Amino acid sequence: MRTYQLPLDLVRERSPERPVALVRPRSVSVAALWFQDNLKADVFYAVKANPSRWVIETLIEAGVRGFDVASIAEIELVRSVSHDVRLAFMHPVKSRSAITKAYFEHGVRTFSLDCVDELNKILDATGGADDLNLIVRMAVSADGAAYTLSGKFGVPADQAPALLLATRQAVKDGLMGVSFHVGSQCMRPTAYQAAMAQVGRSISRAGVIVDIVDVGGGFPSVYPGMVPPDMSEYADAIHRGFNEMPVSETTELWCEPGRAIVAESSSILARVDLRKGDALYLNDGSYGSLFDATHSRWPFPTKLVRDGEAASELKAFQFYGPTCDSIDHMPGPFWLPADIREGDFIEIGMLGAYGVAMSTGFNGYGEHDIAIVEDAPMASLYGLAPRSIPTVRTTAEENARKVVRLSRPKGKAGQRKKSRR
Repeated sequence: MRTYQLPLDLVRERSPERPVALVRPRSVSVAALWFQDNLKADVFYAVKANPSRWVIETLIEAGVRGFDVASIAEIELVRSVSHDVRLAFMHPVKSRSAITKAYFEHGVRTFSLDCVDELNKILDATGGADDLNLIVRMAVSADGAAYTLSGKFGVPADQAPALLLATRQAVKDGLMGVSFHVGSQCMRPTAYQAAMAQVGRSISRAGVIVDIVDVGGGFPSVYPGMVPPDMSEYADAIHRGFNEMPVSETTELWCEPGRAIVAESSSILARVDLRKGDALYLNDGSYGSLFDATHSRWPFPTKLVRDGEAASELKAFQFYGPTCDSIDHMPGPFWLPADIREGDFIEIGMLGAYGVAMSTGFNGYGEHDIAIVEDAPMASLYGLAPRSIPTVRTTAEENARKVVRLSRPKGKAGQRKKSRR
């Protein structure tokens, strides 16, 4: 990958034909170190958020030794970088062949499940292995999350005690644990503490000893109109919840951050191929890196990248992608200089999570180049960004005047403690 100081340097050098993922490895390192220093838990990076090889390499260099994987392809990706890191196959529904290959060929010992049938499948596919770590995925409330993620996986509270007991009995020399997911882009830190209390009640009813409590993912990043609380509040809520759970001194605390580690690390450099009034037709879209901008209508931060002067007046635009599908539409609003025109380039920020990871090849589009840039991300929860991120406003004038300035986290959260229960 070529390295540029600024996105404009890349545009000046080669005016790229394809969209470019502008990556900032330092952002990944800083976020990973925050989780390792502030959350007293074993960190398993959720590979699905951004499965780029450079992300895996950067995380390992930053000291991350655990990876949450959901497929054989993700397992093979991580193993192609390192054979020493731990892999947790946390997809609650897996094929028998995937379980067998993960266990026998890639050394995976940790598997998630949310029903007895999946438990039996794992035992059968591994030949009744005695070194399995089995994690029961629990259904919990997802209030306060942008994506609830509560409808597809997780054993309901009324069925949880029986499954917990069955899993505990199936574990031999390995570990037995519980996990949950409070939903993606969780904006309420206390949601973790509430979920841990709910899971704790099921543990008590089952009367089992739990070796692992995995709080999953859901840790947020910052987007226009979605500025979460200070990250230290999430660590504090998790530590409080863990202290109150019916677990032993030796119970391990795990977490699976994805978005919060990589969201700041990448932006997309897209070209304007046509302007129709307030509509800009780009060479990237919902079948490429802008899935969330279409389906969740997230108004990602934008910046004109032009070698020359631009109008001071800002205007609200909507985007259309390059495919022939009318669904390929990003309503925004995206605030850009009023004189933007064909041939201009736009940097769309905060797309390190679920950006290039969601790209398809529909209509022959979706391929992108990659380049390293050395400037700061458009916003940061970790004190990296000298720039500011606009909030969502109703007029260009308000957008130009008012910004949300992000501050550095407050420091280390409370020390990890475990209860004796």
